[in-house]
Amino acid sequence: MTSKPKILLIYTGGTIGMVKDYETNALKAFNFEQLLERVPELVQLNCTVDTYSFKEPIDSSNMNTTYYVDIAEVIEDNYLDFDGFVVLTGSDTMAYTSSVVGFMFENLAKPVIFTGSQLPIGHLRTDAKENLITSIEIACSRKNNQPVVSEVCLYFEYKLYRANRTTKINAEQFEAFASLNYPPLAESGVHLQFNYELLLKPPPIATKFMVRKSLNNNIVILKLFPGITEEVVKSIVGIKNLKGIVLETYGAGNAPTYKWFVVILEAAIKSGIHIVNVTQCVGGSVILGHYETSVELQRIGVIDGKDITTESAIAKLMYLLGAKISNSEFKNTFEKPLRGELDF
Repeated sequence: MTSKPKILLIYTGGTIGMVKDYETNALKAFNFEQLLERVPELVQLNCTVDTYSFKEPIDSSNMNTTYYVDIAEVIEDNYLDFDGFVVLTGSDTMAYTSSVVGFMFENLAKPVIFTGSQLPIGHLRTDAKENLITSIEIACSRKNNQPVVSEVCLYFEYKLYRANRTTKINAEQFEAFASLNYPPLAESGVHLQFNYELLLKPPPIATKFMVRKSLNNNIVILKLFPGITEEVVKSIVGIKNLKGIVLETYGAGNAPTYKWFVVILEAAIKSGIHIVNVTQCVGGSVILGHYETSVELQRIGVIDGKDITTESAIAKLMYLLGAKISNSEFKNTFEKPLRGELDF
């Protein structure tokens, strides 16, 4: 007889973990050790749930590389003792956080599901309960005695996404996230339906789970707009110790053809700064060289971000810069999918 899966619920902070003090009307952090009192439906799931809460809840706006490592280490320290993990964070930066953590994990063979909510768990119309319950159900789902999911995902409002494909698109609707360039991995309705062919395959049994904790955040996002000046581009590219730029271009990767613009970027690349071209569009892909306005970017060695999201491009830069990959190999490595974050 197979034992029940063990799931570790990790609360880092965020709206989902707040309850209302009705005497003061203020929101306060919820004690997750009393989870069953607040969400008694959990006893119906075919698993056991343990909880781990950060001593000081992290507001999602304060997320940084130190906290990314903290989250990864909690999973690393408990990896052998649990069959799956559900991580609760603030939704505002969840796409960034889950993407970075996904790159940090090598040979992941268990589900790591990020979720949160738009309303606190104690609110009358909260979306927290459904997001929490279904995330745990996904984390404990098994097929042929193996976990169905073996990657880092994000679950919100009835849909499971690959985390590094997501973007937060709405601050007010429950359907806060979208994955425009990759379909949902699962959808929750009357039944929980997995799209098995879309899931990443688990690593070979003999491979060892590893966590890469070296991240480099000396990077910047440069979003183009009509009328951007030479002085602005120069000032951004000239930031001290800068190692990487996510260049948000127009449409299919297009940028101004002004000579000064190309000269500045070319000099930056020659100095060792890695520039990744991503589209400003919510969906779609960069196709370097498709239009004349991106031919020069291709010529000077700008990295083709293809259909990667800005959030995932930031995460991948942090990870690869931390891995100290040589400049000659960096572009080639970035342009290949490592965790299913882009189409090859």
